[in-house]
Amino acid sequence: MGGRTLYFLFTDTGTYLSRAINYCTKEGLNHVSISFDDELQEVYSFGRKNPRNPFIGGFVKENIHSDFLKNSSCAIYAYHLSDAEFQKVQTKIKEIELQAGDYKYNFLGLFGVMLQIEINREHAMFCSQFVATVLRGVEGFQLTKPECFITPSDIRGLSGLQLVYQGKLSDYKDNIVEPRLISSETVLTKQSFTFLLSKVKRFVIR
Repeated sequence: MGGRTLYFLFTDTGTYLSRAINYCTKEGLNHVSISFDDELQEVYSFGRKNPRNPFIGGFVKENIHSDFLKNSSCAIYAYHLSDAEFQKVQTKIKEIELQAGDYKYNFLGLFGVMLQIEINREHAMFCSQFVATVLRGVEGFQLTKPECFITPSDIRGLSGLQLVYQGKLSDYKDNIVEPRLISSETVLTKQSFTFLLSKVKRFVIR
């Protein structure tokens, strides 16, 4: 089967801001990013530019090995696109990256989501609004809300996403698996791998 795979990274850093958002949404993992590869070498989103200051934000290229992110709780999903769709998403993100200095984080938009008031600001987005915007036009990525109302949980609820990992982000590199081998209800963790390995060893010894 042709096409390319896009990856969605959902994280919870445990900061005061993320806790506040979790409280308001009654959901966890309320930050979403996009990656073009399964090793998460290119990860893009809208978030804080300075890890120590949640109020200075905009378009960011995230480093999953940074002190700010590596201890995050996370879930990683694979999403299959056609070659043309993948190229469009990639091009759109690169266009935003070239104008990164003009973009800001849409803090007012977060209140708009809570109050269900459309707040569309030029060159301003929050993380899930960014994802919904760059995937606009993808055939399978059909959401029934305007981009300014989209939450990370809305994206996680889309059909076609395949869960490939859930756990601590710093442990992900030891647990990379092919997404086609598992369903959205099956997660390969260190514990389950160790359990399977012990069973194999017992079988061989016998």
